[in-house]
Amino acid sequence: MITRKIFTALTAAMLLGSALSVQAQSDPPIKFLVGFPPGGSTDTMARLLADKMSTVLKHTIIVENKPGAGGRIAAQALKGAASDGLTYMIAPNATPVFQTLLYPTAVLRYDMLTDFTPVGMIASYPLVLAVKAQAGLKTAKDYVAWVKANPNHTTFGSAGAGGHTHFTGVQLGTIIGTSLQVVPYRGNGPLVSDLLGGQVPAGIMTAGDILPHQKAGKVNLLGVFGAKRSPLLPEVPTFIEQGIKVDAGDAWTGMWAPAKTPRPMLERVQNALKYALDLPEVRDTLINKATLSPDFRPAAEMDQIQRQELAYWGPVIKATGFTPEQ
Repeated sequence: MITRKIFTALTAAMLLGSALSVQAQSDPPIKFLVGFPPGGSTDTMARLLADKMSTVLKHTIIVENKPGAGGRIAAQALKGAASDGLTYMIAPNATPVFQTLLYPTAVLRYDMLTDFTPVGMIASYPLVLAVKAQAGLKTAKDYVAWVKANPNHTTFGSAGAGGHTHFTGVQLGTIIGTSLQVVPYRGNGPLVSDLLGGQVPAGIMTAGDILPHQKAGKVNLLGVFGAKRSPLLPEVPTFIEQGIKVDAGDAWTGMWAPAKTPRPMLERVQNALKYALDLPEVRDTLINKATLSPDFRPAAEMDQIQRQELAYWGPVIKATGFTPEQ
């Protein structure tokens, strides 16, 4: 039999639980800003992490896409967000590195090094040189001999002008002593189509976008641009291994928060990020479905990598005289 005292206690407990539930639902969500449309690799990472990190943080996380201008619109939104631990940006290194080097602060309307603070690196992915299999090229040295003997083959496709793959091709041309001219595309999809169709002789791109065509025997991957072989492509040697000393590094994706976000909040989110990236199901999705290598690095290490890339690519870009459209 339920006595009046027990009934009163149960009622109070139910009311308290209901109040806590309403409070949890009324708390503003954490936002992950993504400067690219839904469906791309950055968006895929953000949504996967939002799902897993929300469980650890016990807080709703939503992904807010703000596509355009190479990620600058999302970065501008992050600059305008409060430093309350509720807003973060997930972006590829093209945003903090190449956008910073190509545009003045007046255009960017933010400074990556002072307006934002790193949270952690999420994933890395190799850049590769791909040619149509019918070209008969097997190695990077084959490619060098080919472009030197055939000036009409010195163009290469890139997913847009002014990015990592664009300047990787320029750097490769400088090292082999042959000027390579970029053909910019609106993303890797159109580039892959033209590479397969023979409209462009070579492409420099992220491995995940071309790997299915390599497996199908339609293209050959001649080299990886990083310092060491990628675990995603263990059979593809680096350019350095093949005697061509170009190390453009892997592309990578990281997470940033507004400057002055309280340290305890940053550390809590960083720990949740590391936890999520260690989950077997997350690793499986990133590696086998998105061709991305989970590569957690803490905030301080990511900040160091970002600064090293700014120092490396600054002179390369300046030497090209490239001026982006504003």
